[in-house]
Amino acid sequence: MKNGLWCSRYKPAEYHKLQALVEAKRQETAQIGQKVVRTLQAARASRESSVGRQHRQVWNRESARLAWAGARAETELQACLGDSSSTHTPDRSFLSELLHYELVLQRERELFQAATVAPVWQLKEDLQVRLPGTQRPPLTPAHTSDWEQVLIQVNLVKQQQDSIMEKLSSECRAVEDQVASLHLQVPAGSLPGSLAELGLVPEEVLGADDLFPELRDSLVHAFLALGDRYRCRLQAVQDRLQGLDRFGGWSAEEHLLFQVTVEQYPADLPRRRALYTDMLHRVLPHRSTHQLNEHERSWDWQRFTQAQLLALAQGWHRDRAELLAKALVTMEEARQERQEHLNLQRDRQNQLDICSRLRDKLQQWHAQQEEVARLEADVTSRRQEEEEERLRRSQERDSALRTRQKHKVRQFYTAQQRQREAQEWRDQQRLEELRRAMAEQARRDKERVQFRASVLQQRREEGEVRALERLKEEEHRENRLEALRNQVAVVAEGDPARMMGDTAAWRNRQQGGEQEKFVLHKPLYDLHTYTDTQIVSDPRVRIEQALRQAGLHNTPYAQQVFSGLKPLRPPRRDTESTGFRS
Repeated sequence: MKNGLWCSRYKPAEYHKLQALVEAKRQETAQIGQKVVRTLQAARASRESSVGRQHRQVWNRESARLAWAGARAETELQACLGDSSSTHTPDRSFLSELLHYELVLQRERELFQAATVAPVWQLKEDLQVRLPGTQRPPLTPAHTSDWEQVLIQVNLVKQQQDSIMEKLSSECRAVEDQVASLHLQVPAGSLPGSLAELGLVPEEVLGADDLFPELRDSLVHAFLALGDRYRCRLQAVQDRLQGLDRFGGWSAEEHLLFQVTVEQYPADLPRRRALYTDMLHRVLPHRSTHQLNEHERSWDWQRFTQAQLLALAQGWHRDRAELLAKALVTMEEARQERQEHLNLQRDRQNQLDICSRLRDKLQQWHAQQEEVARLEADVTSRRQEEEEERLRRSQERDSALRTRQKHKVRQFYTAQQRQREAQEWRDQQRLEELRRAMAEQARRDKERVQFRASVLQQRREEGEVRALERLKEEEHRENRLEALRNQVAVVAEGDPARMMGDTAAWRNRQQGGEQEKFVLHKPLYDLHTYTDTQIVSDPRVRIEQALRQAGLHNTPYAQQVFSGLKPLRPPRRDTESTGFRS
């Protein structure tokens, strides 16, 4: 059919060509699939080699760290044993017990080897001696009986070894369970054996008969309250810990394998989770990723619960020790006070005052604890009330927003109008006050100017009078000096020849100068310095001379002027000083 019409002529199908094309396409597809498979295999092999290399690096680092830690612990133990053996310390008995226990273990190990390992090695050596000489043993009744005895002995040794291995396996499992149970528990001495021991009062408080009854009752009540508070917390943590499985639903071997595998990878290692997850898939192939994640979460929750239990134990010990220390201090104070009362025979009123004071201290301490609890409860309730109040105010604010806005706008315009009116009235008042003050000031200034002009005129007239008097005095003094000069004046006759002739000194110099010659002596050394012209050309020198002549060279003004002056040309870099400048 072509274009919806039947065609009368068509070409017959060539099936062998189509079969060849299909076969070629199939082979090409198979080659592409093989290439994809090889690529995936190469990528998987590369990834496996990379992960294996990272695992080997971690294992090498871990083995080196463990070897170093073991050697260090062994060295420290040997050093401790050597120091304890050379010195007399209180722990010497304990160390001697450890050495004795080590010797006992060594003897037991030797006995165990003689009972278990020695027969096996003896049988092996016996067989090694018999086998080379009997490679082709003859089939005689005597040899057959000998080989049967050997087989019987070998079977007996195997059975003995199997029983020993079973016994060792059971003991190993028992020890592992004991160690695991000890590992899961809180360290010895952290918490008492039962919850009832939390409320026990120390013997120091109960056995104190020389205390006041009120003080002892208060101390007992404080210890009981502390025990009740920690009993509730400890009960909650223990209930949560009992609800957890020790191994997270797995077997002990799988849990131990999981724990050891995870702990091999340090926390600061890059891609730590991916590495130990890959290793867990290798060592536990029958466990899925979901199971591993669930077991890891269970293990983390169990460790968190144990850490919380340990923290609770440490807190109980700390609070109990603090309370006991405070109680001992209070008891000691009470004993001292009572002893003083007994020694000094004071009256009953003083004794009652001291008891009341001690009771007030203890009640104050109880009040502080109660106040802390009350404040925590008040803070919680106050926060809840504030949240409710905030929601209520938000609703009310949303409902009355427009009304408040309109009222605020009207109030704003009203207040603005009142402010403008008040400001205008204040401006008018201020303008009038300023005008009056300016008029008064102008009148006063005018009077002051007139007074100053009169004073100035008076001073000018007085100055003129004084100047005239000084001129008269100067003229009178000149007249007297002229009279004195006239009295002492020298009267000599004029002698032009003597005045224009040679002097005696000149004639003597001319007579003796014919034998002597003038010698210009050379200076001792050359001077390389500035000339007076160069020095005076520096503006700093001229300014300094001008200030010195004016008497201002030691004033702050001179320092300011000198700090702003610069030389005619900047100095060379090699002549700049890097020292301290005062």
